[in-house]
Amino acid sequence: MAETVEILIVAETIPGYAHPGDAGADLSAAEAVTLEPGDRATVGTGVSIALPDGFVAFVVPRSGLASKHGITIVNSPGTVDAGYRGEIRVTLLNTDRSVPYSVAVGDRIAQLVIMPVTKARFVPVDELPGSHRGGAGFGSTGYRVKNQGDGS
Repeated sequence: MAETVEILIVAETIPGYAHPGDAGADLSAAEAVTLEPGDRATVGTGVSIALPDGFVAFVVPRSGLASKHGITIVNSPGTVDAGYRGEIRVTLLNTDRSVPYSVAVGDRIAQLVIMPVTKARFVPVDELPGSHRGGAGFGSTGYRVKNQGDGS
């Protein structure tokens, strides 16, 4: 079972988890906006939180909005640091090329994932140790696994 952490919150609508075991709590719009094709807008949620030291919140897209309507988050994931006390706002982008999308007050527009943070101590070196992957980056592992026997 996942660890539970208390998060102090000021909000008219408290984020909630749709299903047991969900990682993301739904954030709702506190204002209405219409996104024309290709438009983006920053939408308030009316939610302000106080994360304990050692935790971070990530604002991530809702898969249904992305797959059904082409609505995503420009700064994804959006990072909410433990010291931030302002309103959580979500910058939505309509990637659909022809259909506007309207957000009404109360619509679920994003998810909030709370996670513990591991601090890094960066150690300068002249050269990094080798690895199997090395410096291979974007697309270096291919796009799909070829199936044996089907020629793909």
